[in-house]
Amino acid sequence: MQKRKTLGLVTTTGSYVLWGLLPGFWTLLALVNPVYVLAQRILWSLLFMALYLAATRSLGEIGKAFRSRKTFWKSAASGVLITVNWGVYIVVVNTGHVLDASMGYFIEPVIMAIIGLVAFREKPSRGEWITFAFALAGILYLLVTTGQPPLLPLAIAIPFAIYGAVKKDLDLTAQTSLFMETLVMTPFALGFCWWWSGHLGGFGTVMNGTSFWLLPACGLVTSIPLLLFNVGVKEIPYYFTGILMYINPTLQFLMGLYMGEAMNTDRLISFVIIWIGVLFTLVDKVKLIRAERAKI
Repeated sequence: MQKRKTLGLVTTTGSYVLWGLLPGFWTLLALVNPVYVLAQRILWSLLFMALYLAATRSLGEIGKAFRSRKTFWKSAASGVLITVNWGVYIVVVNTGHVLDASMGYFIEPVIMAIIGLVAFREKPSRGEWITFAFALAGILYLLVTTGQPPLLPLAIAIPFAIYGAVKKDLDLTAQTSLFMETLVMTPFALGFCWWWSGHLGGFGTVMNGTSFWLLPACGLVTSIPLLLFNVGVKEIPYYFTGILMYINPTLQFLMGLYMGEAMNTDRLISFVIIWIGVLFTLVDKVKLIRAERAKI
């Protein structure tokens, strides 16, 4: 049992570390059209997941998605939402806004919790309520000081939060779900690649040098963290992932600073306000872990 929990901790942490380091990968493709990168990410993710399902003899799970109209359309909606999230993220990172991406993933758990409250009547803890208040205060601070809301962070956080809500009762495994989501979006990805090939010089304009290897790698960097998360989340208490998940935006924040992004005073103050709020949720999670251990 302890070995399985250790495995869960290592794989879940690994998934968040890989997600947190992803900005470094996408910047390697900064000179390639971001829509083309997105299309390649969809196509190679589909291929990787198809191979994974075949290797694990799980191809039969795909039929479940087609037998149920509800499951299929939820998969289609998930595909649209995750594609929007992926696309916005690639554009945000490759235009030098990694810190905005980081803020988006700090805000995302709060939006998810609000959706849980409204749509599923879940009851946040007192610490989570305080986190909501601080996150809102951080957003309002930017709105007042800059004259506009943090649109890029919200454009990352909102689609992914809705994506999670759509998938909440989706009767598919994580790997089959990802396969279906990419399968639904594949016609659009192929259509764009065909258009690109016909109008902008063909695949040779991008499939050369390092791009020849980096574009296929899009499927690996998309799928491997998800598979690690899928393994780990089954072995550790779900509330513990609430602590680990902040590894991702923290690493993205550090990556943004390492890449030389400017941190002005208003943005720093907004980050600090949100971080203070996050601490209240983390304290709640730690108390839950201690209570869980006390029962053993």
